[in-house]
Amino acid sequence: MLSFIQKRTPKFYYLQRSFGQKKFSLLDVGAGNHSASKTKTLFPNCEYSGIDLNRHFNNDEKDFAVMKAFYEMDLTRLRFEQIPDNHFDFIRMTHIIEHLHNGDQVIKGLLPKLKRDGYIYIEYPGEKSTRLPSMQGTLNFYDDPTHVRIYSTKELNALLRNGNCRILSSGTRRSWIFLFSTPFRVIGNLLRGKKPQGNMLWDLLGFAEFVFAQKN
Repeated sequence: MLSFIQKRTPKFYYLQRSFGQKKFSLLDVGAGNHSASKTKTLFPNCEYSGIDLNRHFNNDEKDFAVMKAFYEMDLTRLRFEQIPDNHFDFIRMTHIIEHLHNGDQVIKGLLPKLKRDGYIYIEYPGEKSTRLPSMQGTLNFYDDPTHVRIYSTKELNALLRNGNCRILSSGTRRSWIFLFSTPFRVIGNLLRGKKPQGNMLWDLLGFAEFVFAQKN
């Protein structure tokens, strides 16, 4: 039951939808917080490769043991030669581009790494997030001082179409799992004497946008 729920959270939903338990290769752009171990637990047939600025951003040896490759790099430099072209079935970029002043160029630079018919999923705070209340845990775009640029689905849809991709879906992120669990997560924090976190309200208030596309 837990696995079923986890696979329907935004980070994993489109992997499940695209491949289920079939073998596939993933390039995870932003591979911290034990993302490799979490992904491999749910998708054991995933060939996992990750990119991050810092190798040790909440990763340990168990995470690196399940990775096919790890690329420690500053994405803004647009130096992607060491990553193989036409290799990955899926590129995942969740809450990365808002930290990059040239996130559009980063996406363009990574598209050649995607196989024909491969998928790309991008998630980021939308323009609406600039009008939401400020809250611990980030509910307003400017709550996080490392956010440097606002993107839109219109901009990213055009960018991906120009990169020979077709848009499968895009818009405001609304995960029914997170929507259903919102009151329980908020009440749970209060009962533990903790303040509710802004990210608990993302799906309810429309903080994040996403684009899901397939390469032609």
